Parts: sequence; C-alpha cells; structure tokens
Amino acid sequence: MAQGSEGLHMAVDQPKFPHTPVMLQRIVDLFEPALDGPDKVVVDATLGMGGHSEALLERFAGLTLIGLDRDTDALGIAGERLARFGDRVRLVHTVYDGIAGAVEGEGFDAVDGVLFDLGVSSLQLDRAERGFAYSQDAPLDMRMDRTEGQTAADVLATYDEGELRRIFQRYGEEKLAGRYARAVVERRAERPFTMSGDLVQVLHDATPVAVQRQGHPAKRVFQALRIEVNAELAVLERAIPAALDTIAVGGRIVVESYQSLEDRLVKRALVERTTSSAPAGLPVELPEHAPTFSLVVKGAELADEAERAANPRAIPVRLRAAERIRK
Repeated sequence: MAQGSEGLHMAVDQPKFPHTPVMLQRIVDLFEPALDGPDKVVVDATLGMGGHSEALLERFAGLTLIGLDRDTDALGIAGERLARFGDRVRLVHTVYDGIAGAVEGEGFDAVDGVLFDLGVSSLQLDRAERGFAYSQDAPLDMRMDRTEGQTAADVLATYDEGELRRIFQRYGEEKLAGRYARAVVERRAERPFTMSGDLVQVLHDATPVAVQRQGHPAKRVFQALRIEVNAELAVLERAIPAALDTIAVGGRIVVESYQSLEDRLVKRALVERTTSSAPAGLPVELPEHAPTFSLVVKGAELADEAERAANPRAIPVRLRAAERIRK
C-alpha cells in the first residue's frame, strides 16, 4: 500500500529519544559511486526513523528515495523527518520482501541502490509498549506491524512444547531451549503470559545460577519470539534475491545484519550472485555463467572501535555490500 509522505507525517511528534544510525558515513560512502548523479533511485528497505535515508537525500541531490517499512509508527516519524525533501521521498507500507512491487508501484523499472538495516529498530526497542525489550515490563506484542498477525503472547499461548523448543533453538540459538519451553508450558497452565516481565521471571527461575552469570537468560528467547512473530528469516530469504533483481547495472546493495542467522542468509544470497555458475572443467566461461554482481566489501565489515564505544547498537553489526556488473 503506497502512500505519499505528506499523508504519513501529519500530527506525528518528533521522537523524544536519540537515534544514531549505525555506520552512517560508511554507508553514504559505499553508495556514492552508484547514487552520485541525476535521476538516481534508492530503496531504503528498512526505513525505521529515516536516519540513513536523510543522510542519503542530503548527500545526493539528484536522488529519489523509496522508503519501505511494515511499522506504521516508523512511517509516521520518518515521514515527518523527511518531509522537507518533498516529492523526492516515496513511502510504502510493506514488508521488505515486497520490494519489487513497491518499486514497480512507484513507476520505476530498476533502482540504483538498496539498503537493508536489519533486525529490531531503535523505535521498537525504545518504546516499552511494543514489548521487544526484556529489560522493560510491557505487553508481549513484538509485532513490527501492529495492524496484523499473531503476537508473542499468542505464540506462548498456542505453540506446544516441541514447537517452542524448536523456535528457541533455531532462532535464538539457545542451549537451554528444552528447559525454557517446558517452563513456559508448565507456567501457562496456571495463567497465560501477557507481560514481558512475567516471561523474564519464568526464564530466570528456570536458568541455572552458573548460566545466569553468562548473560541475561531472556535475551535469546526474546530474539527467537521476535523472529517467529515477524517471520523475519523467511521474509529475508525472499527479500535479498528480490532486491538484487531490482538493481540496475552499476547499482549497489548494502546490508547491515546484527545476528548470525541474518548474516548467513545475506552471505549466501550474495555468494550466489558473485560466483560463476559454469560447470567445473569448462575451458572457457560462457557469458551466461558469469557472475552478475561483484563484492564491494570483502567478507563482513565491522563498525570501528570509536563507533562501537559511542553507540552500543553498532557492536554486533556485520556489513556486506555488492555491485551489479552485468544484467
């Protein structure tokens, strides 16, 4: 559902909390060869509060930005923040695997850049009522799009012990997944989970003291619930190939990941497009087997020490980037 920015920023207050986009200058620099010129188009597939988008629009005067987000709160805040850029900004309420439809819906055949800043946003973490942060007691929601879908409370109420163990293991990489799943099922027999503080207490009580010293026992379970509620990995697995397909020759994709499951999917998708598909043993590589992208960043790039010290949310980031070299 595409909407112009003027319809999204009415009566929305500027955020009352600070937000520092991760690796901001590095991202602007990586996009410069692709976006520095007239009539360029970039997709910010994870718009959030618009920090990265604002920097790109300020730096590249000939740029049109298509901003995607499933979170209507984010679209409202970003719409106000980016309103001064007028019709250079197109905001679309969609999950980012809908990138092809969003680009086509805005009247473009291809784009010159795509940015993904994955994971939970600062807006979602810093607003306690969204239920993403285990450090604050709030309703167990965790939906990035609060207009539809099941909540974390729904998952805890309806999944059987085996299903809970599976998502805690797969999406949280939690070694105590079985113990935590059993504790959740036993506790919900008494009363349903509705608040995050209640879940945190159950997880704490189920955690051996020695393990508690290794980090907060709720961190991985909350991550797993968030990924399950929002189908994040399934969406990402569709979104990266779809995004690559929208990029014109000379265009670039930049992806910031914050946990290993995301980064593995991104790495695999980029490897597929930057590696020859020619069968082994061919004396000459045929054009149809040549890679369509080349890596701009070798491996995964980390934020520098200064940024990690100043902005803790930059500590886990892994950045990957590639450029389309042929159709």
